[in-house]
Amino acid sequence: MSSETKPELSVVLPFFNAEKTLKAAIKSILDQTFWDFELLLINNKSTDASLQIAKTLSKADRRIHILNESKAGVANAMNCGLKNARGRFISRMDADDVAHPEKLQKQYNYLENNRSIDFLGCEVEYVPHIAENKGFRRFVDWANSFHTTDEIELKQFIEIPVINPTIFFRRELFDKYGGCRDGNFPEDYEMQLRYLSHGAKLAKLPEKLLEWHDYSTRLTRTDERYSTEAFFQTKAFYFKQWSEQHNPLHPNIWIWGAGRKTRQRSAFLQEHGLNIEGYIDIKKTKPDAIFYQDLPQHGRLFIVSMVTNTGAGEKIRAFLQERNYVEGNDFILMG
Repeated sequence: MSSETKPELSVVLPFFNAEKTLKAAIKSILDQTFWDFELLLINNKSTDASLQIAKTLSKADRRIHILNESKAGVANAMNCGLKNARGRFISRMDADDVAHPEKLQKQYNYLENNRSIDFLGCEVEYVPHIAENKGFRRFVDWANSFHTTDEIELKQFIEIPVINPTIFFRRELFDKYGGCRDGNFPEDYEMQLRYLSHGAKLAKLPEKLLEWHDYSTRLTRTDERYSTEAFFQTKAFYFKQWSEQHNPLHPNIWIWGAGRKTRQRSAFLQEHGLNIEGYIDIKKTKPDAIFYQDLPQHGRLFIVSMVTNTGAGEKIRAFLQERNYVEGNDFILMG
């Protein structure tokens, strides 16, 4: 990289065979109202015209630097960018999304004015390019619905709390705790849980500052690392650490949900040393589970809700709060 004055911000944009979308993604960064950045374009073994598009655009803007990562995978490409980043802040961008013109400026201003926050996202505008996926739409609506550090702390085991291409964070997080880890798990979610486990404070701006484009090729659709089971395995690893700090009855827990899938997933928690004292169910017919109406008063047990049915988590939260159970102290939602 050049020895010229270091930029305030490094924008990391990995790409692989993105010839149809890459130009728009790059231009949305170059057209930002914030200008003091370098744009690191990481070519991850593309075989289409993506690299030529990147080279053409780089000739017209000195802020663009093209890097090549020979190891396939977004985690390797992201780490290549992180290792070469020179900015005080780091921002992530995907090759098939479009950033609003003020995204970087607003995120930069927020972190400069809120020194206690380490990692910042924003809301996204969901743009489907296939028959709209109701699951993705629900996830976007959920992710757009909360913004504070406390909300993110409590919701971290439901789903990835900050949509990955929106992230903007202090470089110290990477220096202290590393970047993406490559493995049989969702690397972006794992990184956020790892940062949270070290006490990093995450927040989101309550504005839609990125168009999140949903194509059939999105990794969350095609890669086994984004399977439901892979998510639960990742959650289990970091929940053990969270429980040690926040569960007053650690390692003892009760699982809300007594179905076959839930029991299989709760086994991931047992593998990390959590002791499942019993199960809770909405049916009285489960002989080895407590009927949910018969729960004792709060403080007697710690509940982990692992029910994944649409809307179930919100209903469970509302029921427990009516019984004076406190989220984060008496129960947590997972899934």
